[in-house]
This record gives sequence, structure tokens and C-alpha cells, in this order.
Amino acid sequence: MRRHELDYILSRMLEYEHEVSDLNFTVDKPLQVESFGELVPVAVDPPIERLTPFQTELVALNLIGGNRRLTEELLRTGSCDASYSLSDTARFRVNIFSQRGNNSVVLRKLNTEIPTLENLGMPSIFHEAAKEKTGLILVTGATGSGKTTTLAALLNEINENRSVHVITLEDPVEYVHPQKRATFNQRELGIDFDTFSNGLRAALRQAPKVILVGEMRDRQTVEIGLTAAETGHLVLASLHTIDAGQTINRIVGMFETEEHEQVRVRLADTLRWVISQRLVPKIGGGRNALLEIMGSNLRTKESIQIGESEGKTFYEIIEASYTFGWRTFDHSVLEAYEDGLISEETATLHCTRRGSVSRGIDNIKKRRGEAITDVNNLRMKLSEEAAKATTPILPVTLKLK
Repeated sequence: MRRHELDYILSRMLEYEHEVSDLNFTVDKPLQVESFGELVPVAVDPPIERLTPFQTELVALNLIGGNRRLTEELLRTGSCDASYSLSDTARFRVNIFSQRGNNSVVLRKLNTEIPTLENLGMPSIFHEAAKEKTGLILVTGATGSGKTTTLAALLNEINENRSVHVITLEDPVEYVHPQKRATFNQRELGIDFDTFSNGLRAALRQAPKVILVGEMRDRQTVEIGLTAAETGHLVLASLHTIDAGQTINRIVGMFETEEHEQVRVRLADTLRWVISQRLVPKIGGGRNALLEIMGSNLRTKESIQIGESEGKTFYEIIEASYTFGWRTFDHSVLEAYEDGLISEETATLHCTRRGSVSRGIDNIKKRRGEAITDVNNLRMKLSEEAAKATTPILPVTLKLK
């Protein structure tokens, strides 16, 4: 297989479905693309019913392109990350990995257009987050939940409004930001720096005001990130956690037990926002982003320092600050359901507290005039013997003398 043949296959896969997000090459499966969260087989000419180990290896070698570092990393660790450009059509983030002795390849399509907060339909409180001068902003969620897109939109907001030096540490560079008001230096793992911790340590000597860390993967990166936030930088980073409470516990859990108290104090002082995301199926096709947004106030800092307790959980703190723009996933679920974006089944599957969301859905149905139960005209069914034994009550007439 030559590069132009691979490019033809990739182009065919991209055009096969609407909104293709991932391209998948796995042994014993056909070519597949992920569209709206589901894998779809792709028909090509000549047909490929099942990929062979030789074919996936050829795809992997063409994507690596003779890069010695990536080849050594794949052989040593069993996987490697790369980037690939399909002429001027598309760019991809590539992961090549070994499974049962065979190579598999997943390509994530990267959007070339820089997203904006308005285009993404983000709440207005995101503009407040972009105005922060120092501290730590974390965007969390599962893989493929749109963390990178949200971070790119926040950086674009900074780029439009602030004359500052921005350094990004990414794996790989996904959105290439134009030079507007801000000055951007975007560095790629494996090309411009070797590890996130070393890249972040070097960034402190490069006079940035804003630092983006593509992913906080280990304790060393988190520690340097906290130091950067404490020394007057605004640090934006992503983390693989499902909500605000788990984010705090995950960061603290990266350190030794005797360090937990100090880490909690540092985190309470530096953390500005935790934005958690979930992508769920939308009615009519596509996906809708559900958000949990937690800012920083006295109650938040106290719960970070001493841990959650009854009446002082992060969920309850966020719920109490809903009027200030904070929101739980349950708020987002009910808003999306009321706007007709998601179904009732989707709402109950992706909420945090199913009981309160079910009651909220019932209230929405009542306001719409919809029935909230299928049970109508309840009657007690008596057995034949009971029906015969039942004596009808006759009216009694009183005669007065």
C-alpha cells in the first residue's frame, strides 16, 4: 500500500457518513467509521469484508511514515500517538496499538475551524471563566466528550480579547490558533517536548500568561500545574473524570497519603472552575453536550480542604449556586429535555440523581398538559364469591311520629 492509496481509503471513509468523528481499522472487521457515537461499516471498491493483520500493519506503517521514534515507541510500549494530514481535506490524531499481536489503528478527525463559545451554544458564564487571570481551570469528561473543543473555544475567547502570551502543550496539536490579539506558541508532544511534565516545567521559563496542558496524566504534571497556577499563571487542562467531586478526588489521589492535606490546601487556593461534559444522543440525530459547572467560593474551598460531608457535597454546593450560572448535570438534563433536545430515556440514563430528575420530568409534563402515568380509571376487581356476597346498601327512610 502506498500513501496515495491510503489517502483514497481515508477520503472514502470520511465521505461515507455525515459527521464522521473516528476512523477504525481492526483485524477481522471491515473498515469502520464512527458517526454520532455508533460504528458503521464502510463499503469500498474493491470490497474489504475483513481486514487482515497484514493490511492493518500496512496502514500503521504508512501513518508512522518512517518515524524512528514512533516505531520504537510502538515496539517498546505497545502503542504510539501521531498526527496525519490528508492533503488540505482533514487532519487526524492517530493512535496505533497492538492487540493480540496485531496492529489496530484509530484516527480521530480534527476540526480545522476554531470553535467559538457562541457556535457551541455554551452558557454565558464561560465568558467569565475566560477572563480569569490566574489559577486552574479543568475541563473533564470521558474520552470523546468534547474536552479539546471546549478548551479551544476558551482559548479563542482569550485570543479575541486579551493581549497575552499563550503556550499550549498538546498531543498532538489539534486546533491551530491564528495570531490575533494573543500570541500563540503551540508545542506538540514528541516533536517539541518529550513529556508533559518537562514541557510544563520549561513553559514556566517562557514568560506565558496562559498555559494549556492537553492532559494531566500523572502526579508530576499536576504538581507543576499547581505551581504554575500559584505563581501567577492561568493554567487550563483536561482530565478524565466524570464530575466535579471525582475530579478533586482524582487529583488528591495522585499524591501520597501524608501529602493529601497540603494538596487540598493548594488546590482550594488555585482552582477556579471545573467544567465536566457528557455527550448524549439528540432527538433527530447528532449529539448534545450536557455540562456540570462548578466555580470557586467559600463553600467550595472548604469542601476541597476538609472533604465532602452531609449537606456540603459538591453537588449540593453547585445546586445552591444555580442562580450564579453554576449547574449540575441534572440541571442540564432537565433543560435539554424541556427544550426538546433529548428524550426522557436519555435524560434518565445520563443524570446524576434519577429520583429528582424523574420528578422534574413529571413537572415539565404537567406544564405541557401531558399525562405522567399510563394508569387510568383504576377499579377494584372482585371475585365472583365476593361479588355475590356483597349486599347493596338500601336507602333508609325515617318516619317521624
